[in-house]
Amino acid sequence: MTKKKKRVLYSVMLLIAISVATLWWAASNRKASGPAEPATARVIRRDFSSAVLATGAVKPQVGAEVKVGARISGKVVHLHANIGDPVKKGQVIAELEKQDLQAVVAKNQAEVSVSEAKITEVQARLKLARVQYQRQKKLIVDDFTSQQAVDDALKERDVALAELTLAQRQLEAARAALKEAQAKLSYATLTAPISGVIASVSTQEGETVAAGLNAPVFVNIIDLSRLQVDAFVDEVDIGKVRQGQKAVFSVDSFPAREFEGKVTAIYPKAILQENVVYYDVVIDITTPYEGLLRTEMTASVTILLEARTDVLAVPAEAIKRVRGKTLVYVLANGRAEPREVKTGWKDGQWIEVAGGLEEGQTVFLSEPQTIEQPSVS
Repeated sequence: MTKKKKRVLYSVMLLIAISVATLWWAASNRKASGPAEPATARVIRRDFSSAVLATGAVKPQVGAEVKVGARISGKVVHLHANIGDPVKKGQVIAELEKQDLQAVVAKNQAEVSVSEAKITEVQARLKLARVQYQRQKKLIVDDFTSQQAVDDALKERDVALAELTLAQRQLEAARAALKEAQAKLSYATLTAPISGVIASVSTQEGETVAAGLNAPVFVNIIDLSRLQVDAFVDEVDIGKVRQGQKAVFSVDSFPAREFEGKVTAIYPKAILQENVVYYDVVIDITTPYEGLLRTEMTASVTILLEARTDVLAVPAEAIKRVRGKTLVYVLANGRAEPREVKTGWKDGQWIEVAGGLEEGQTVFLSEPQTIEQPSVS
């Protein structure tokens, strides 16, 4: 064997010997030191500023999104709307064919005019009949006329009065028909009920729409200046949320920008998603957001709860659930004693202890094994 090979062999044997010695030393130390002491912590007082985290979406406020539809059937002759166009309240969006509706309006206007002329005629006849009746009543006193003439004059007056009443009712009916025809004519012109932006268009010029139980939708208008956030809060946390609480949220489009708001409503009806119960919490946006937020943007929401100061707290890992009870293991007389406690808020890695512990006590962070009592000399 060459000298070089001998040196390599000696080096390998030396490394093996060092490794064996190191392992033996480590094992000896473990036996000497015994089992590791369980981790513990002190019960302390601290301030809590808890919050509820939720995921939500940007939505239009109630009344800020309107679907504009046709109340009558007809052909679309003009469509003054494209997706993304801004519109003002009262602005004309679309027009249906209206020649037949205009003809009905003209017919009813003529009927109103005829009824008004007839009333004028009947009023003149009634005036004359009243004069004739009064004249006959005077003549009968001096015996210059007959009772039959007086009765005939009275009859003429009553007939004229009845005709006047009938003509007035006919005029009312004609005016009502005219108003109905004018209303139908107005339905042929669709106007924007709110100011906003055209979000969608569902028809085209030249199409014929048929109005049934549901009005055919022409356009969808959204007022982007009236938005809110609908945050879906887990049923575990919904009891902590109250109207008026402040909230902050961010959207994926502007991750570095934080928007502020406040809780304005909590929907009473639950929403079930993947077998988890959530409640819709409405957040009114108080930070200016014009030109930034759009509907259906995903929002990461933090609802800020009221702060609690100087409360007892322990690390969350010290809290155990055993047979339906909330326990901690307290170091007492050198032993681990289970102690039932009442917990409150959670703030990060800390949990409020509302009862069962005192400040300064030592608790175990994990369920301990049997701890030997101190020896008695």
